[in-house]
Amino acid sequence: MNDKASRAAAILFARALLGIIFLMQGYGKIFTYTVPKVYSMFFKDFEKTFLPKWIICGTAYYTSYVELICGFLLIIGLFRKYALYLLGIDLLIVSFGHGLLEPIWDLQHVIPRAILLIAILLTPGQWDKWNADRLLPQNGGLNNIHQ
Repeated sequence: MNDKASRAAAILFARALLGIIFLMQGYGKIFTYTVPKVYSMFFKDFEKTFLPKWIICGTAYYTSYVELICGFLLIIGLFRKYALYLLGIDLLIVSFGHGLLEPIWDLQHVIPRAILLIAILLTPGQWDKWNADRLLPQNGGLNNIHQ
């Protein structure tokens, strides 16, 4: 495998891995537990803070659906940059929330995702050859597949 193919494979792996992590978390929140139950399990404690309930409730829905939808988009490589930006916001919200409830908290779930996300964002776009974005008309559509 040449260097270009190795880079493309590495980016595909990183993007798909991050996508799977987020997709499965969102899937669990939406289909296994449902967002109202996730709210009562994880978000109810935020009602004791200065945050209004509508922000807390909106955050429960935002994080759940962004993780599911953007995780899927990363896996297939469609609207990659937008998905990464929305997931970055998701990580900032989660980090803020954890820090708001406890001054010292466990970073084991946030840091690996943040490292993958930042690495993918810093990678030149042309290295990510295997993605559905290449099928979009503004990117050359189907004519771009074999380049």
